[in-house]
Amino acid sequence: MIYEFNGYIPVVHESAFLHPQATVTGNVTIGKNVYVGPGAAIRGDWGEIIIEDNCNVQENCTLHMFPGTTVHLKEMAHIGHGAIIHGATIGRNVLVGMNAVVMDRVEIGDECVVGALCFVRADEKIPPRSVVVGNPHKIVKQVTDEMLAWKTEGTQIYMQLPADCHASLKPCEPLREAPENRKKQASHYQTWNERKGE
Repeated sequence: MIYEFNGYIPVVHESAFLHPQATVTGNVTIGKNVYVGPGAAIRGDWGEIIIEDNCNVQENCTLHMFPGTTVHLKEMAHIGHGAIIHGATIGRNVLVGMNAVVMDRVEIGDECVVGALCFVRADEKIPPRSVVVGNPHKIVKQVTDEMLAWKTEGTQIYMQLPADCHASLKPCEPLREAPENRKKQASHYQTWNERKGE
């Protein structure tokens, strides 16, 4: 669902994948290999939204702003299920966890990890490679090289997803029972706790 608003038509690179149940409105620019999941609302009616190459905006996320401001997701920003980005700038290779809320004029520095359910108050400037958790948010430590490698690997999986969706996602009728020979899906990525052996 892509909508023109007040003369602004979204600009979407052909390699990006926007799920048909996502909504993209107005002054929005979406770069290469971006994945936008079902239920996402990317609403550039009152201001601009820039989503650089290799980002993902997962299911039920909201990107919006107060009038005249910009939402900017820099390259490889990874916006987890249900997160809200309202008038903020998300740095390069940042992970924003599920159901986190990042408020107006916030600047999240490059390579940060914002935890699930975190609330980042308006006007905050988060230094690069910070781990941010809680409501209200607190910086609790620095992102290690190992943690950054884990995050980057997860985002690379999402960078492949647009091409996979273009190649194989299609409406269908459901089966009434699972086939006996239904193959198992590969387990090629671990949670952070699994990676650490906890």
